[in-house]
Amino acid sequence: MRIISGKYKSKRITAPKNLPVRPTTDMAKESLFNILNNFYYFENISVLDLFAGTGNISYEFASRGTETINAVDAHYACIRFINQTAKDLNMSINSYKSDVYKFLEKTPLKVDVIFADPPYNFEEKQFLKIADIVFDRNLLNNDGLLIIEHSKHTDLSQHPYYNYEKRYGGNVFSFFEIVNDNQE
Repeated sequence: MRIISGKYKSKRITAPKNLPVRPTTDMAKESLFNILNNFYYFENISVLDLFAGTGNISYEFASRGTETINAVDAHYACIRFINQTAKDLNMSINSYKSDVYKFLEKTPLKVDVIFADPPYNFEEKQFLKIADIVFDRNLLNNDGLLIIEHSKHTDLSQHPYYNYEKRYGGNVFSFFEIVNDNQE
């Protein structure tokens, strides 16, 4: 995997082969961050990276100046790799070894961007449960975004806070947010 932009632009990070992950492709990640670049100044936001895996998305945010990054994954080897990489690159990433759903149910965090990259073989209801908890618990700041990565075979458009999706090959990013119709 490669960091696309920022302080560590073009830096390659090689994860151990035994991690149970499917990192977001460089093409899809670059496209995602091009979208986010239109909404946010990265140094002014806080991020929650769910099903963080190798930490690919967290490193990209950190390279672009985000200082408040929380990465959650259930696998100890993933958390260990994220911690070591963050230390090596002097990135401030807080990592949590936890089941994502349990973490979301209990966390006091409130952030600007929540990125979730669950296993593609999840059932639709497992993807939607992430959105349900995020919005039921009010875990996003004003103008915050929840982004869920999934395969093109999964449709999350029925969720009340679903806004739109972007497709990149077999990868899809679904964007969820509270849209105020009475903006001035």
